[in-house]
Amino acid sequence: MAIVTTASPRTQLSAHAPVGAYDRLFYGGMAIALAALVFSGFAPTYYMKFFGDGARATVSGGPFTPLVHLHGALFTGWVLLFIAQTALVASRRLAVHRRLGVAGAVLAAAMILVGTSTAIATAKRGAAPVGVDPLAFLAIPIFDMVLFATLVTAALVLRRNRETHKRLMLLAYISIIVAAVARLPGVLPLGPLAFFGLGYCFVVVAVIYDLVSGRRVHKAYLWGGALLYASVPLRLAIANTGLWHAFAQALTK
Repeated sequence: MAIVTTASPRTQLSAHAPVGAYDRLFYGGMAIALAALVFSGFAPTYYMKFFGDGARATVSGGPFTPLVHLHGALFTGWVLLFIAQTALVASRRLAVHRRLGVAGAVLAAAMILVGTSTAIATAKRGAAPVGVDPLAFLAIPIFDMVLFATLVTAALVLRRNRETHKRLMLLAYISIIVAAVARLPGVLPLGPLAFFGLGYCFVVVAVIYDLVSGRRVHKAYLWGGALLYASVPLRLAIANTGLWHAFAQALTK
């Protein structure tokens, strides 16, 4: 008489990788991919300046002012910090990760201040991509800074919730990646829908990873991702309105 045995649910589950088993690989990979994108986008217009005459003017045609260099240094610091922080988590050096997080909060605050100031100074100078009204274009970086500030603040407030915190930090990074995407060869002439679509595809990648690894999408991606995508038609809709122009003029006085 044959005896048929059925594996218990616990046994069946143990045959599969636990939820989050590949998080260190995923977030480390995203950190590297985003860093590579930043370098690829800004190398022709900024980084190559430090290696001879390779760099052109800024994408708006303006000069490399001290404010632009400070902006570049701070945002490059964020790229390096994100790599360091994901590496610390991957190596389970969480105490160092938390201490470095304090510096990250200060860095993020400086990025918001300097990033906003750089955007306003650029618009005030009348610089923008060819054929674009500088005051209308100002809506793009201003919204970027608002989104970055919102997501970083939420991540810091919810830092004790590890799953939410790391997703919000990734979304904050993605919220400012569009500037690099727009500087990739051939992308800027395609218009904002193209470079926002390409930049925010990292949200889609993160959502897919959640679905594959845990069979559900974390709520941070649901509302944070929705916020990013909703911002695109919103900023494009208001950029050429009289209300925005009045606001932009007040900022650039």
